[in-house]
Amino acid sequence: MAEPLADSVIRGIDQATKQYHRLVFLVASAGSGKTAALRDVHERTGAPLINVNLELSRRMLDLTERQRAVQLPHILAEIVDASNAGLPALQNDAARKAGVVLLDNIEVLFDVALKQDPLRLLQGLSRNTTLVVAWSGEIRTEGQGLGTKSPTPDDSSLITQSSSLYLVYATPDHPEYKRYPLRDILVVNQKAVT
Repeated sequence: MAEPLADSVIRGIDQATKQYHRLVFLVASAGSGKTAALRDVHERTGAPLINVNLELSRRMLDLTERQRAVQLPHILAEIVDASNAGLPALQNDAARKAGVVLLDNIEVLFDVALKQDPLRLLQGLSRNTTLVVAWSGEIRTEGQGLGTKSPTPDDSSLITQSSSLYLVYATPDHPEYKRYPLRDILVVNQKAVT
């Protein structure tokens, strides 16, 4: 039987604490249960859950387009740091030690006008804090998406490295399209747990 998605995320958090970039991507298409899994992880560990679109929009509302592009990394770091302030009260010792923050709804980071590289931005934040990020996209092999058969072992939903797999956001004809090779990226892939 497949492992529940929240259990896979918690297992990913444990693995991420040993990585240079303490970053776990929860990868699945929109509407597939990423938010529900993050809420479950939040309830079980007490790790803060941040709606990135909402928090960034609130703080950048009065800024010009240029100011938004320049200040977004600092504002996001402040949001993550502020959520870390409550970490000593966490229910779960592993989450407390790891300094875990859950990020949902990150689509604003891909806005072309903001001129950001979402992966690089998240990697920078994950040096001091373990981040679990809901990624509305997919894992693709060269030229196609993953089917129902996962390239990972049957007993694992974690992908850490592959020479032929890519973390993808949007489609190639979309202006927000991003494609990153899966190298030193820890991914909880919903396909492997379905």
